Amino acid sequence: MIKMEKVKKTYGTGPVQVDALKNIDLEIKENEFVGLIGPSGSGKSTLMNIIGCLDVPSSGEYFFESERVATFNHNKLAEIRNKKIGFVFQNFNLLPYATAFENVEIPMIFMGMKARARKARAMELLEKVGLEGRSSHKPSELSGGEMQRVAIARSLANNPRLILADEPTGNLDTKSGDEILAIFQDLWKQGHTLVVITHNPNISARAQRVIRLIDGKIENNGG
Repeated sequence: MIKMEKVKKTYGTGPVQVDALKNIDLEIKENEFVGLIGPSGSGKSTLMNIIGCLDVPSSGEYFFESERVATFNHNKLAEIRNKKIGFVFQNFNLLPYATAFENVEIPMIFMGMKARARKARAMELLEKVGLEGRSSHKPSELSGGEMQRVAIARSLANNPRLILADEPTGNLDTKSGDEILAIFQDLWKQGHTLVVITHNPNISARAQRVIRLIDGKIENNGG
């Protein structure tokens, strides 16, 4: 599903440049569950942004589903992000004025799904993450763990093949964090491909493979 060859990412121009990624060679197969770990500043989020087609490499090649991403125009990139990739973030990124149900429903509205189908799908996804009884609650009325469950349900709205999660347990207590990782493990068993950035040490017990980044380089690819 994902293949990178000699991918570099450099920020800045002239004499002041920072190499966030250095010659990354990486393959992630369909229906793999990969944990991505490493200290702050190691390049994890930069790598995640490139995988998610939110950023582009400074050099090297990135292939998504065997297609060269550098050839995609803005519309193609947007289509991939909307249809094929689900994103989960540390800070949840929920709309504060919308209910859990409405937050999950929003991506389907943008995709033009008819009202009856999207409402059924939103409830199905909230049930999947154990929040069917909290559908009418706004984020301020939910715990951190519940907000992240809503974010996961939202990421699944358009049935993406790939789910990218950037520190999804970072703002949660240990118990809630482990519950979120268990949800990701269940999604993997249901056929999704997952890439999860996390400092949670229990990722190794859940993920199929753990990749460690140090100073912009892959120190261990878990193979």
